[in-house]
Amino acid sequence: MVDDGDLAAQVQDAAPDLAPCDACLREMQDPHGRRYRYPFINCTDCGPRFSIIRRLPYDRPATTMAGFAMCPDCAAEYGDIRSRRYHAQPNCCPVCGPRAIYRDAAGKPVAGDPIALAQKALAAGKIVAVKGTGGIHLACRADSPDAVARLRRRKHRPEKPLALMARDLSTAARFCRYTEEEAALLQSPRRPILLLAKKDPTGQTWLSATTRLGVMLPYTPLHILLLDGTFGGPDLLVMTSANRSGCPVLLDNEDAVSALQGIADGFLLHDRPIANRCDDSLAMVWRGAPVFFRRSRGYAPQPLLLDRDVTGVLAFGAEQKGSFAAGRGRHAFVSQYIGDLKNAETLDHYCTALTGTLSLFGLQPTVLVCDLHPDYASTREAEEMAARQHLPLRRVQHHWAHMAACMADNRLEGPVFGLIWDGTGLGEDGSIWGGEYLVGDYQHYHRVGSLRPVALPGGDACIAGIGRTALSLALDAGCPEAAPAFARREGVTALLKSGYRCVQSSGMGRLFDGVYSLLTGRTDADYDGQAPALLEALAEGADPADLYSPAYYEEDGVRRFDTRPLIRALCAAKTAGTGAAALAAGFQQALCRMALDQCRTLNPDGLPVVLSGGVFLNRALLEGVTALLEGAGYRVYTHRRVSPSDEGLALGQLAIGAAGL
Repeated sequence: MVDDGDLAAQVQDAAPDLAPCDACLREMQDPHGRRYRYPFINCTDCGPRFSIIRRLPYDRPATTMAGFAMCPDCAAEYGDIRSRRYHAQPNCCPVCGPRAIYRDAAGKPVAGDPIALAQKALAAGKIVAVKGTGGIHLACRADSPDAVARLRRRKHRPEKPLALMARDLSTAARFCRYTEEEAALLQSPRRPILLLAKKDPTGQTWLSATTRLGVMLPYTPLHILLLDGTFGGPDLLVMTSANRSGCPVLLDNEDAVSALQGIADGFLLHDRPIANRCDDSLAMVWRGAPVFFRRSRGYAPQPLLLDRDVTGVLAFGAEQKGSFAAGRGRHAFVSQYIGDLKNAETLDHYCTALTGTLSLFGLQPTVLVCDLHPDYASTREAEEMAARQHLPLRRVQHHWAHMAACMADNRLEGPVFGLIWDGTGLGEDGSIWGGEYLVGDYQHYHRVGSLRPVALPGGDACIAGIGRTALSLALDAGCPEAAPAFARREGVTALLKSGYRCVQSSGMGRLFDGVYSLLTGRTDADYDGQAPALLEALAEGADPADLYSPAYYEEDGVRRFDTRPLIRALCAAKTAGTGAAALAAGFQQALCRMALDQCRTLNPDGLPVVLSGGVFLNRALLEGVTALLEGAGYRVYTHRRVSPSDEGLALGQLAIGAAGL
């Protein structure tokens, strides 16, 4: 075991990777300096840290810089207490440090300046794999619909929004609008991807069908050089993860050359190994602060400080947005972004990251916590560790963990009233929950409200087949003619009427899926969460139609919002000629008003209200629900340090596990 002083030193040593500081940038741009245009310049104030650490204590032999012996000049800086490179473990220069290399489509090295070769390839519309700090990206020029279409086709990513890397703020401003707070975060050393409003909400559809674009600024010297235009390269690039479908981002040069055959036209790589995979962080700025979709590069593995001792607790998270959290003292070590654990390669990444975090910070679990769902890969991992190490295992209901995560995020003790809206989570009764109202704290909870369940014909088939959910909603509301046509509709109708293979779900995410299908006639989704994102974009700026029907009923002590009048009103208004945008805005407005009604009825003591679940990544709902509740006098708390999605759920499991000790 390590004492608190040791832990503080470890936390300081295993810091996040940070963008180049101003001093290093000036040095890199000095044609008379020995690091002129050197892609791996760094000092104690900036550069790689988490991505290169293999173990602690943090010394060069314990990092992926071990194979690069410092030259006399670098060694002199390293030993000079007056230098900003005093004891900078990644310190290097062109003489002794890592080197970039450019390879052709077949993976063969190409003679010449690697940055120049990459810039010229990108300018010609080619796709280039680019190795950064925590993984490899696929890049192409963002202003070329043809280049982007080629990348989408080769990567089998037809519609999902693509992240952009802009040379600077003025470049981003050609396409996007940003606030002072957004500009400050974009230029911060953490350099997350931020969702920025498009200047033209209907523009750049080849990049994203929504009204926002995910934009980041270069966060390594190599990226800065790649985008500087010295050799005619573009100043705005698509920068999306290089990976096999559903797999983690690639790390190794040879793996990348092999896996990206037929996708990349060239490879801008380097010879510094990556010890810890770390995807780009993704956030939006709301009320002046970030709300995370993914908390990863630039933030992980920096722990969160809590108001309670969580020593010895290890939480395994959920599945689709897998994560874990481990505790020591009042520090919660929440993992970097990992992804969907249904994929074997991603599960391997999860296990490797978990083992690495425990080892790196000397964490020794004594209590394990996992989700209630028995088929989650994270649950199986928890069960296996519990059996192997003879540790107690606690299973925590999914939405209670969400509520506790928001409490811990805001350092609340409880009791609180929780609005927990997401897509899927196993309930105590064996059904699928997701539009829940809970009262409780870290010790216990009580479900007091929910949505009317919708039958999901074929279960998980409804995640991609959103027309199935639309048909279910329409049949339940008595207006089946409003549902769109799709293949096998008759068979799905038969399933619904018989109840066979029809899981009952009160998930808010599935309600969004079905409503978007009813509004637009679209029956399939290209990726999970697409329909809610497109519905949010459709509604933005529209005058909302008045669809709200305050219909509720009691069932087993749970006050349920009856969705049938809302669906009938929506279908009738559509038939009468009301536009889809007004209906989408009206639907979101109805949900906000429903949240206020439920809170007034189910929270008579005026408990603090916490909002959690992936649905609260919808800006309109986050703002609308918060404003209505605050206007009614409630204290409302939202996520700021971890994502409201399942990625942040492990923090709640950790807090519940600690409270039960």
